[in-house]
Amino acid sequence: MLIPDWRVEGDWFDVCTCNVPCPCSFAQPPTNNSCDVIFVYHVRVGNYGGVPLNGLNAVMFGELRGNVWGGDKLSVGFALDSKASEQQQEALTQILTGKAGGWMGQLSQVFSDIRSIEVLPIKVEIDSNLDSWHVDIPDILNAGGEALTGPTSDPGKRVQTTNPPGSEVGPSGKIITWARSTHSTWSRMGFKQNIPAGQNSKHMTFQWNGPDR
Repeated sequence: MLIPDWRVEGDWFDVCTCNVPCPCSFAQPPTNNSCDVIFVYHVRVGNYGGVPLNGLNAVMFGELRGNVWGGDKLSVGFALDSKASEQQQEALTQILTGKAGGWMGQLSQVFSDIRSIEVLPIKVEIDSNLDSWHVDIPDILNAGGEALTGPTSDPGKRVQTTNPPGSEVGPSGKIITWARSTHSTWSRMGFKQNIPAGQNSKHMTFQWNGPDR
């Protein structure tokens, strides 16, 4: 299949079972050597050839035992935005599964399997000041994070790290904003989790393009 020129820019956040801060972002093994996670993608602007992708959402469900940066594999499944047309769904599928190249082409090398790709109603909310973020798929997924703070934090300033060695969105993810998860649950495609408040969540922006030349 001929892959057209494409690009996407947007927001990404995760919620997982790791402690704060998530060791995976530092290219280390996850907490207790195990991570159950969701990756949430919100495309602010983008196109796949002549197909616009602005405003669309997607979720990756994941299950990892071991260190993904050390050669261990990640079992995944994808939910695509039901607002997307068939052309847009196909574009998101090509990008997120790595078939269209770019960063996901590299990340897909650590997928042990893709359990399913489903079209679902995904609602994503991200505060402009990164105070919190949230994702909801009715009866399937409800998860989010609230900005990390503490007794020595400056009011209104986010807890951030730069130049992470294990950025889940690739080299474009230069700044991580850290958070604590709210009560987060999901159940789909064989992935099931009920995470108490206070575990890892974080936000990054991403900028990808392809195909690889």
